[in-house]
Amino acid sequence: MTPLDDADHRALLIRDAHHALDFFDASIRAAGGFHVLNLDGTHLPGAVQELHTTTRLVHSYALAQMAGRPDRAGIVDQGMDWLWRAHRDPDHGGYLWALNGTTPVEGPKLAYGHVFVLLAASSAKMAGHPDADRLLTDITQVLDRHYWDDDAGLFRDEFTRDWRVFSTYRGMNANMHGVEALLAQHEATGDDRPLDRAGRILEFFIAGQAARHGWRIPEHYDDRWQPDHAYAGNPMFRPAGTTPGHSFEMARLLLQWWDLAGRPGADAPAQASALVETALADAWLPGGGLAYTLREGRVDNAARYWWPVTEAIGALAALIKLDPQPQDALWYRRLWDFAQSALIDHRHGGWFPELAPDGTPDARQFVGKPDIYHAIQADLLPLVPGLSRAAQALAATKPLKRNGTAD
Repeated sequence: MTPLDDADHRALLIRDAHHALDFFDASIRAAGGFHVLNLDGTHLPGAVQELHTTTRLVHSYALAQMAGRPDRAGIVDQGMDWLWRAHRDPDHGGYLWALNGTTPVEGPKLAYGHVFVLLAASSAKMAGHPDADRLLTDITQVLDRHYWDDDAGLFRDEFTRDWRVFSTYRGMNANMHGVEALLAQHEATGDDRPLDRAGRILEFFIAGQAARHGWRIPEHYDDRWQPDHAYAGNPMFRPAGTTPGHSFEMARLLLQWWDLAGRPGADAPAQASALVETALADAWLPGGGLAYTLREGRVDNAARYWWPVTEAIGALAALIKLDPQPQDALWYRRLWDFAQSALIDHRHGGWFPELAPDGTPDARQFVGKPDIYHAIQADLLPLVPGLSRAAQALAATKPLKRNGTAD
């Protein structure tokens, strides 16, 4: 029996998901949009809201709704309204990265944010939201017109608000989440074009870049799509070096794409295993947890954030579903043991985003609990049997449905 089949572990996943959703229900802001929450669930001061927060809440609560937990707070409705009415740029098209109330905060239009709009729209469509189709149509047009580089088979990264080119930067992070969104779009619509695009992105970064760099994926590139190993940008979104947490995400997405594409060839499972094994060997720290960044395979930034642990859980769950191996089950249990002892907030719900060297919650990079997105997927993805179509499987099995009732 694998850990994914263990009844006690599955009950833990369901409890953690409910506890986190109960916590993030407090995100609703009366004036529209969402509050950022402190560790105890109170509202942090300030009205600035970023696009990835809005979209990730929509996606997460759409998944939970399909899994049988009603959206009591109205997160999906509020988020879909806020995306269309506030984040959507009425002057230039596309979606604004940050708002202060309803006032745009000056800054570029990022592919990273726009692919999350695609993810939110796709998940909302699978959950049956009435506004999903208009959002899906609009964001697909924006991505096609401005971000997709068909010659390269990759997404460009950033423009000014009125779509002027100001940067030669290209990055893996936006493309990785682009794969996530494209696969969701394919699952929501049946359109094969997003699946083909996701495959092109994965081919470049995994069979191309990772295979040439010891199964570590360079994060940063120039406009000729050559790795820029010296680049160092925003420490949250574009840190220097390589990011092992992204190797876990890419491994899981590769297996999802491979499954959706009809399992072509035998390369994808071996590549996914190489990414996961290398990242675990490189980044697991003596006191538990995963280092944030590496330089040439050695720990560069040893900060311990919650999201690499959640993404390692998701990748290992996928490998276990495909071909159960003792070492994958061992790592899966080790990661959950660490999460239970150090990262999950058993009192309030949700996961602490960052740990100090002594193992207590810290706030050097993150203030409060940024979002539910990474943790809810670590709870929900292991509950379904397949490598792909998790949303449909959640809707069919409704693991979050309680006592045969709606909640």
